[in-house]
Amino acid sequence: MGIVPLREALRIAYERALDLVEVAPTARPPVCRILDYGKFKYEQSKREREARRKQRLVDIKEVKMRPNIEDHDFGVKLRSTSRFLQEGNKVKVTIMFRGREIVHADLARQLLDRLCAEVQQVGLVERPARVEGRNMFMILAPRPEVARGVHAAVRGESGRAAARAAAPPGTAGGPAGEARG
Repeated sequence: MGIVPLREALRIAYERALDLVEVAPTARPPVCRILDYGKFKYEQSKREREARRKQRLVDIKEVKMRPNIEDHDFGVKLRSTSRFLQEGNKVKVTIMFRGREIVHADLARQLLDRLCAEVQQVGLVERPARVEGRNMFMILAPRPEVARGVHAAVRGESGRAAARAAAPPGTAGGPAGEARG
């Protein structure tokens, strides 16, 4: 419409039964639009709600262990870490030192490297291992392709429901209520 005096802009807005809304007040001259303000605010809140719905909060789960952990216990921690990453969460792996164990920080670093090697299919190192006080920690994040799969599952069906529906009838994963063979 171009540069229009304020009174004329207000008159035009009044004739069209719309509102004169200042879009860029700091510009010289200030930029205004003629629109239905109520409709504008409604659409804006609708867009914000949609953006919020598409967002997914990433939780940080923590797995704690000691530097002299046994193999079986390490396996349990490894499965927990892998599960958290597959669910799309970040994982903070903490190794707690007691007494003089901190002298052998290299053993703890080897333990964290071993954990990284085991979960490299589903996760990657976001923050490398570092010592803070009496703890050594690092943060693992899910791989982008794993995270995309989780987001798709959140938007659609859950993984178990999809697997159940895809399983042939009569199997353990098949629909309930059917005869099992």
